[in-house]
Amino acid sequence: MTSVKRWAGALLGVAATTMLFAALGALRPGWVWLAMVAMAPWLAALDGARSARGALGLGVLLSVTFTAAVFGWFPGAVAAYSRAPVWLCWGVFLLIVPVLELQFITAACVRWYARRRVAEVPRLAWVPPVLTSLVYVGTEWFTPKLFAETLGHSMYASETLRQGADLAGAPGLTLGLLLINECVVRVARGLASRQGLRLRPVVVAVVLAVVGWGYGWVRLGQVRSAVHSAPSLVVGAVQANITNIEKLAAEQGTYEVVRNILDTHYAMSDALLGSAPLDLLVWPETVYPTTFGTPKSEDGGALDEEIRSWVSERGVPLVFGTYDLEGEREFNAAMFLGPSATGELAQSSYRKTMLFPLTEWVPDAVDTPALRAMLPWTGRWKRGPGPRLVDFRINGGRVLKVAPLICYEAIFPNYVAAEVRQGADLILTLSNDSWFSGTPAPRLHLMHAAFRSIETRTAQVRVTNSGISAFIDPAGTWTSELEDNQRAGTVMRVPSADRLSSLAGACGDWLGPVALVLAVVLGVWIRRPV
Repeated sequence: MTSVKRWAGALLGVAATTMLFAALGALRPGWVWLAMVAMAPWLAALDGARSARGALGLGVLLSVTFTAAVFGWFPGAVAAYSRAPVWLCWGVFLLIVPVLELQFITAACVRWYARRRVAEVPRLAWVPPVLTSLVYVGTEWFTPKLFAETLGHSMYASETLRQGADLAGAPGLTLGLLLINECVVRVARGLASRQGLRLRPVVVAVVLAVVGWGYGWVRLGQVRSAVHSAPSLVVGAVQANITNIEKLAAEQGTYEVVRNILDTHYAMSDALLGSAPLDLLVWPETVYPTTFGTPKSEDGGALDEEIRSWVSERGVPLVFGTYDLEGEREFNAAMFLGPSATGELAQSSYRKTMLFPLTEWVPDAVDTPALRAMLPWTGRWKRGPGPRLVDFRINGGRVLKVAPLICYEAIFPNYVAAEVRQGADLILTLSNDSWFSGTPAPRLHLMHAAFRSIETRTAQVRVTNSGISAFIDPAGTWTSELEDNQRAGTVMRVPSADRLSSLAGACGDWLGPVALVLAVVLGVWIRRPV
């Protein structure tokens, strides 16, 4: 094979894997099986690499094409937020892609190394596929990914297969899928070389698929048995779809915008209260876009008191997104207003810890006047104290143990597991995805949140400003869904459920570090003479 043909085949492999990843991103149930072959074209291309440089190039190339195909909506959203040229946002995004998708690069290089070490030893043919898979999963664990995506997320489209995430999260599903893809490569290679059908990889692939499906089927039955039909909590969720608040404030004035936001939420909440008895009302992230409890003006103090009075008059506890102030430190927060043990109105807050880089938070080490002058849109919030439970008293004296999450925090398995382990009855997520409205992002964000409920086997109420708001049950199924760019309120009936334990809930994202340790051991082992 000439070098031109070899590189043409390699580029075709990258293109095929990229297109399959793009199809999987749609989360369509009929396309779940694509995940079992999506990596195979690229892995086959890697096996044709003649040098470490060639393998590295294929890893970098896939990181770029994958990101452009799956997250091509992101540079445009950043451009709209920062008012920077779209071409500049694309350029910076693609420049940092190899760091964000480092797993393609490390897996490619390790695969090339392993194949060279065991090339003459047929009994060790299993080493490169296994080492590639372990390094891939291990690298994803420590890579600073903006969206925490992994191949296993494509299994969300299968109600049965996604249940396996309660063992090792979505990375566990990724590891299984990578091994199946490796089997596909082995079978295809045998057929292409006219050696006939290789039964061993076929058997391994079938066993992996059957075990994954069987576990999911059994576990899904257990979850359904644990969830009772009677609701234990009735929640009113308001999605007002008021967006571009900063722009509106500049045009109309901050007070007028806040006035409109509150009046809209009061009216929509009253409509929900008229439709059903509610235990709790929830408004989304930063719905009250100023500090609550520590007003910056007389008007702010009056609005704070107005919210308290409204809650007291309706007699229904309220959770809403706002800002929290401590000295000169400002936090993105969820405010809880409800009855105290003595019946008076009490308030407590949860401060967001996992902030989106630059747009919400700048590390103190690089937060300089020069950076602020160059990037005036950078956020000024500070990080909260970490995962914590909120004991929230609702009417009747019942104390609800809430694991609060604000927006970006829902993509971090360890963070959510740490909250739920404190004894949470419910995960409550407030989010504002309006910057990404009209893109795949709101549905992908909802999918991440659903995996947190699967991993911890805990129901979740998710309320957003512009969509997608939904109730998520412990099996990861979402209902009471309010679509993207929709103004509506909905009543979410949270059923009572027996508490189920899970390995992912107890240990968080444990597979990544274990995979890295196993990869190091295996890599050292094959360094000896073979």
